[in-house]
Amino acid sequence: MTKHILSMVVLSFLVLNGTAKDKAYEPIFDGKTLKGWTQRNGTATYRVEKSAIVGKTKEGSPNSFLCSNKLYGNFDLKFEVKVDNGLNSGVQIRSQTKDGPKGRVNGPQVEIEMSGKNGAESGYIYGEAAGGWMTPKDKRKPHKHFKDGKWNAYRVLAQGSRIQVWINSTQISDLVHEEKFQSHPKGFIGLQVHGIRKGSGPFEVSWRNLEIIELK
Repeated sequence: MTKHILSMVVLSFLVLNGTAKDKAYEPIFDGKTLKGWTQRNGTATYRVEKSAIVGKTKEGSPNSFLCSNKLYGNFDLKFEVKVDNGLNSGVQIRSQTKDGPKGRVNGPQVEIEMSGKNGAESGYIYGEAAGGWMTPKDKRKPHKHFKDGKWNAYRVLAQGSRIQVWINSTQISDLVHEEKFQSHPKGFIGLQVHGIRKGSGPFEVSWRNLEIIELK
Protein backbone atom coordinates (compact mmCIF):
# COMPACT_ATOMS: atom_id res chain seq x y z
CA MET A 1 0.00 0.00 0.00
CA THR A 2 1.49 3.36 -1.02
CA LYS A 3 1.97 6.16 1.52
CA HIS A 4 -0.67 8.25 -0.31
CA ILE A 5 -3.32 5.54 -0.09
CA LEU A 6 -2.40 4.67 3.49
CA SER A 7 -2.70 8.29 4.61
CA MET A 8 -6.14 8.53 2.96
CA VAL A 9 -7.31 5.37 4.73
CA VAL A 10 -6.05 6.53 8.12
CA LEU A 11 -7.55 10.02 7.76
CA SER A 12 -10.88 8.55 6.59
CA PHE A 13 -10.97 6.37 9.70
CA LEU A 14 -10.21 9.28 12.01
CA VAL A 15 -12.76 11.63 10.45
CA LEU A 16 -15.53 9.05 10.16
CA ASN A 17 -15.11 8.06 13.77
CA GLY A 18 -14.96 11.62 15.05
CA THR A 19 -11.49 11.20 16.54
CA ALA A 20 -9.46 13.59 14.37
CA LYS A 21 -7.62 15.84 16.81
CA ASP A 22 -7.94 19.60 16.66
CA LYS A 23 -10.68 19.44 14.03
CA ALA A 24 -14.06 21.11 14.38
CA TYR A 25 -16.69 22.10 11.86
CA GLU A 26 -16.62 25.79 10.99
CA PRO A 27 -19.61 27.63 9.47
CA ILE A 28 -19.20 28.93 5.91
CA PHE A 29 -22.54 30.79 6.02
CA ASP A 30 -23.22 33.20 8.88
CA GLY A 31 -26.99 32.60 8.88
CA LYS A 32 -27.74 36.28 8.33
CA THR A 33 -26.07 37.57 5.16
CA LEU A 34 -24.49 36.35 1.92
CA LYS A 35 -21.11 37.76 2.95
CA GLY A 36 -18.32 35.59 1.58
CA TRP A 37 -20.40 34.39 -1.39
CA THR A 38 -20.64 35.55 -5.02
CA GLN A 39 -23.33 34.72 -7.56
CA ARG A 40 -22.08 33.40 -10.91
CA ASN A 41 -23.79 32.64 -14.21
CA GLY A 42 -27.64 32.89 -14.38
CA THR A 43 -30.13 35.34 -12.89
CA ALA A 44 -31.89 33.23 -10.26
CA THR A 45 -32.19 35.09 -6.95
CA TYR A 46 -30.66 34.23 -3.59
CA ARG A 47 -31.78 35.59 -0.22
CA VAL A 48 -31.42 34.78 3.47
CA GLU A 49 -34.61 33.71 5.24
CA LYS A 50 -34.94 32.06 8.66
CA SER A 51 -31.19 31.35 8.84
CA ALA A 52 -31.19 29.63 5.46
CA ILE A 53 -30.00 30.56 1.97
CA VAL A 54 -33.00 30.40 -0.36
CA GLY A 55 -32.49 30.23 -4.11
CA LYS A 56 -35.44 31.00 -6.40
CA THR A 57 -35.70 30.15 -10.09
CA LYS A 58 -36.16 32.74 -12.78
CA GLU A 59 -37.71 31.71 -16.06
CA GLY A 60 -35.30 32.00 -18.96
CA SER A 61 -32.20 31.87 -16.75
CA PRO A 62 -29.48 29.27 -17.24
CA ASN A 63 -28.14 27.43 -14.21
CA SER A 64 -27.20 29.87 -11.44
CA PHE A 65 -24.61 29.35 -8.70
CA LEU A 66 -23.95 31.09 -5.39
CA CYS A 67 -20.25 30.42 -4.86
CA SER A 68 -17.99 30.65 -1.85
CA ASN A 69 -15.24 33.22 -2.25
CA LYS A 70 -12.88 30.86 -0.45
CA LEU A 71 -11.45 27.85 -2.28
CA TYR A 72 -11.33 24.37 -0.75
CA GLY A 73 -9.34 21.25 -1.58
CA ASN A 74 -9.67 18.39 0.91
CA PHE A 75 -12.57 18.81 3.30
CA ASP A 76 -15.45 17.36 5.27
CA LEU A 77 -18.60 19.35 4.43
CA LYS A 78 -22.03 19.19 6.07
CA PHE A 79 -25.23 20.97 5.11
CA GLU A 80 -28.99 20.58 5.11
CA VAL A 81 -31.10 21.12 2.00
CA LYS A 82 -34.77 21.24 1.07
CA VAL A 83 -36.00 21.54 -2.52
CA ASP A 84 -39.39 22.10 -4.13
CA ASN A 85 -40.79 19.16 -6.05
CA GLY A 86 -40.04 19.70 -9.72
CA LEU A 87 -36.66 21.38 -9.23
CA ASN A 88 -33.27 19.76 -9.74
CA SER A 89 -30.32 21.24 -7.85
CA GLY A 90 -26.84 20.46 -6.60
CA VAL A 91 -23.81 21.62 -4.65
CA GLN A 92 -20.59 22.27 -6.55
CA ILE A 93 -17.31 21.24 -4.94
CA ARG A 94 -13.74 22.08 -6.04
CA SER A 95 -15.29 24.07 -8.87
CA GLN A 96 -13.88 26.71 -11.19
CA THR A 97 -14.93 29.11 -13.94
CA LYS A 98 -13.87 28.83 -17.57
CA ASP A 99 -12.25 31.83 -19.28
CA GLY A 100 -11.98 34.07 -16.25
CA PRO A 101 -14.03 34.88 -13.12
CA LYS A 102 -17.23 35.57 -15.08
CA GLY A 103 -16.99 32.36 -17.09
CA ARG A 104 -19.01 29.15 -16.94
CA VAL A 105 -19.00 27.36 -13.59
CA ASN A 106 -17.62 23.85 -13.98
CA GLY A 107 -16.54 20.96 -11.79
CA PRO A 108 -17.87 18.16 -9.60
CA GLN A 109 -21.44 18.53 -8.35
CA VAL A 110 -23.21 16.59 -5.62
CA GLU A 111 -26.70 15.91 -6.97
CA ILE A 112 -29.85 17.16 -5.21
CA GLU A 113 -33.08 15.73 -6.59
CA MET A 114 -36.50 14.80 -5.24
CA SER A 115 -37.03 11.05 -4.87
CA GLY A 116 -40.50 10.94 -6.39
CA LYS A 117 -42.35 7.67 -6.80
CA ASN A 118 -39.48 5.63 -8.19
CA GLY A 119 -36.48 7.09 -6.40
CA ALA A 120 -33.79 9.29 -7.95
CA GLU A 121 -30.07 10.06 -8.10
CA SER A 122 -29.48 12.40 -5.17
CA GLY A 123 -25.98 12.13 -3.75
CA TYR A 124 -24.24 10.89 -6.88
CA ILE A 125 -21.51 12.99 -8.51
CA TYR A 126 -22.02 14.92 -11.76
CA GLY A 127 -19.44 16.87 -13.75
CA GLU A 128 -21.19 20.23 -14.27
CA ALA A 129 -19.97 21.56 -17.65
CA ALA A 130 -17.18 19.03 -17.13
CA GLY A 131 -18.10 15.86 -18.99
CA GLY A 132 -21.37 14.80 -17.39
CA TRP A 133 -21.82 12.05 -14.84
CA MET A 134 -18.71 11.11 -12.87
CA THR A 135 -20.51 8.33 -11.01
CA PRO A 136 -20.67 5.39 -13.45
CA LYS A 137 -24.09 4.42 -14.77
CA ASP A 138 -24.04 1.01 -13.06
CA LYS A 139 -23.46 2.73 -9.72
CA ARG A 140 -26.27 5.28 -10.07
CA LYS A 141 -29.05 3.24 -8.55
CA PRO A 142 -32.27 5.20 -7.87
CA HIS A 143 -33.05 5.42 -4.17
CA LYS A 144 -35.41 7.16 -1.74
CA HIS A 145 -33.02 8.27 0.99
CA PHE A 146 -33.77 11.89 0.02
CA LYS A 147 -36.99 12.93 1.78
CA ASP A 148 -39.19 15.00 -0.51
CA GLY A 149 -40.48 18.27 0.94
CA LYS A 150 -38.29 17.98 4.05
CA TRP A 151 -34.84 19.01 5.22
CA ASN A 152 -32.16 16.50 4.26
CA ALA A 153 -28.73 16.21 5.91
CA TYR A 154 -25.81 15.82 3.49
CA ARG A 155 -22.21 15.06 4.27
CA VAL A 156 -19.47 15.28 1.62
CA LEU A 157 -15.97 14.00 2.37
CA ALA A 158 -13.42 14.90 -0.32
CA GLN A 159 -9.89 13.56 0.12
CA GLY A 160 -7.61 13.48 -2.88
CA SER A 161 -9.32 11.68 -5.74
CA ARG A 162 -11.92 10.11 -3.43
CA ILE A 163 -15.34 11.70 -2.85
CA GLN A 164 -17.85 10.17 -0.41
CA VAL A 165 -21.42 11.35 0.12
CA TRP A 166 -24.01 10.55 2.78
CA ILE A 167 -27.68 11.58 2.84
CA ASN A 168 -29.48 11.37 6.17
CA SER A 169 -26.63 9.19 7.52
CA THR A 170 -26.83 6.66 4.66
CA GLN A 171 -23.80 6.46 2.39
CA ILE A 172 -24.75 7.02 -1.25
CA SER A 173 -21.44 7.56 -3.03
CA ASP A 174 -17.87 6.36 -2.72
CA LEU A 175 -16.17 7.51 -5.89
CA VAL A 176 -12.51 7.63 -6.88
CA HIS A 177 -11.94 9.81 -9.94
CA GLU A 178 -8.26 10.52 -10.62
CA GLU A 179 -8.84 12.47 -13.84
CA LYS A 180 -11.21 14.99 -12.26
CA PHE A 181 -8.95 15.40 -9.26
CA GLN A 182 -6.08 16.32 -11.57
CA SER A 183 -8.16 19.01 -13.30
CA HIS A 184 -10.10 20.15 -10.20
CA PRO A 185 -7.95 19.61 -7.08
CA LYS A 186 -9.31 22.75 -5.42
CA GLY A 187 -12.09 25.26 -5.98
CA PHE A 188 -15.18 26.94 -4.63
CA ILE A 189 -18.37 25.48 -3.19
CA GLY A 190 -21.41 26.51 -5.22
CA LEU A 191 -25.14 26.33 -4.50
CA GLN A 192 -27.03 25.64 -7.72
CA VAL A 193 -30.45 26.86 -8.80
CA HIS A 194 -31.14 24.90 -11.96
CA GLY A 195 -32.69 26.46 -15.05
CA ILE A 196 -36.37 25.60 -15.64
CA ARG A 197 -38.64 24.99 -18.60
CA LYS A 198 -40.68 27.89 -19.93
CA GLY A 199 -44.04 28.11 -18.19
CA SER A 200 -42.93 26.15 -15.11
CA GLY A 201 -42.09 27.31 -11.62
CA PRO A 202 -41.17 29.35 -9.81
CA PHE A 203 -39.38 26.87 -7.56
CA GLU A 204 -37.13 27.28 -4.54
CA VAL A 205 -34.27 25.39 -2.93
CA SER A 206 -32.95 26.14 0.56
CA TRP A 207 -29.70 25.38 2.37
CA ARG A 208 -28.82 25.80 6.03
CA ASN A 209 -26.17 24.78 8.57
CA LEU A 210 -23.33 24.79 6.03
CA GLU A 211 -20.22 23.75 7.94
CA ILE A 212 -16.81 22.48 6.94
CA ILE A 213 -13.59 20.95 8.26
CA GLU A 214 -10.58 21.63 6.07
CA LEU A 215 -8.29 18.61 5.76
CA LYS A 216 -4.67 18.30 4.67
